[in-house]
Amino acid sequence: MAGGNPMTRYARQMILPQVGPSGQEALAAARVVVVGAGGLAAPVLPLLAGAGVGHITLVDGDNVALSNLHRQTLFTEADIGTPKVTAAARALSARNSACTVVAHPVTLGPDTVAKLCHDATLVLDCADSFAASYVLSDHCLNAGLPLISASALGFGGYVGGFCGGAPSLRAVFPDLPDRAASCDTAGVMGPVVATIGAAQAQMALACLLGLSPSPLGQLISFDLASYRFGGFRFDTAPEPDHGFGFVAPSQIRASDWVVDLRGPDEAPTAATPTARRITLPDFLRNAPRPTHQPRAVIACRSGLRAWQAATHLASYWHGPITLLAMGEPSPLKGQTDETS
Repeated sequence: MAGGNPMTRYARQMILPQVGPSGQEALAAARVVVVGAGGLAAPVLPLLAGAGVGHITLVDGDNVALSNLHRQTLFTEADIGTPKVTAAARALSARNSACTVVAHPVTLGPDTVAKLCHDATLVLDCADSFAASYVLSDHCLNAGLPLISASALGFGGYVGGFCGGAPSLRAVFPDLPDRAASCDTAGVMGPVVATIGAAQAQMALACLLGLSPSPLGQLISFDLASYRFGGFRFDTAPEPDHGFGFVAPSQIRASDWVVDLRGPDEAPTAATPTARRITLPDFLRNAPRPTHQPRAVIACRSGLRAWQAATHLASYWHGPITLLAMGEPSPLKGQTDETS
């Protein structure tokens, strides 16, 4: 039997009254989509496969790099240059051959999220990306799918259970911060990522097992600089009446008013051939607006600057506004989305 005798393999968790044979069957029948195969996924994926989750879909467009290895412990030096989803799928298959792993070496986007998550039981956001988190939350809220989303930076972070009957990520985080850092620019400790990822895996398993209290509607915060943990329930948090959605480049219309907040040094090629190049300070100072176009699309790298510009535009123009997160346009180093 592939993966060995399940009565033996999973005996230590099946003995728990909250799991038992019926819970193990639920895990085997589950179809989990994990977006992001980096630091958070490093503990998440082996723990899900080890627990007997039957089907895991991996989504990540990056390759393994040397700088990943201190926190992305699923990989080895031999994996450098390999697509992360390929290396992760290989590692999971070696751990549990009864777990079916499907790897998609692509970056999740507004135009692909529905197809990638169409048969999911549960979605895990391990991407640690503004755009990916909001795209996943918007889709999962509309589709009624539970979403376990996490973020880690420096010595802290959070994990929460959203959608699937609970409020969405936007209900808890209706606005993006004015400035934000990333693991690339601000750093992160490997054990911090591992701790938060392990909690994310536990919340995922609790959701699949139907444990009570439900992880949906619960947020846990971590501050490992001071060794403090917190959290709160947000079951009754209202969905915000404002906010901006994301589109993919393929979803831009010829009639859109497109602004690219990235400079030529950051992105030699603009978001579209007709996009206006305006830095964020100039946008905030000059207050540009569409003249006859029905929809505004504002582009930057991660979505952070675009969110700020969109908030400003919405204060004096009342047409539809959407965001475009372009990601890394080139291998140039030293560029961040918190500068203009």
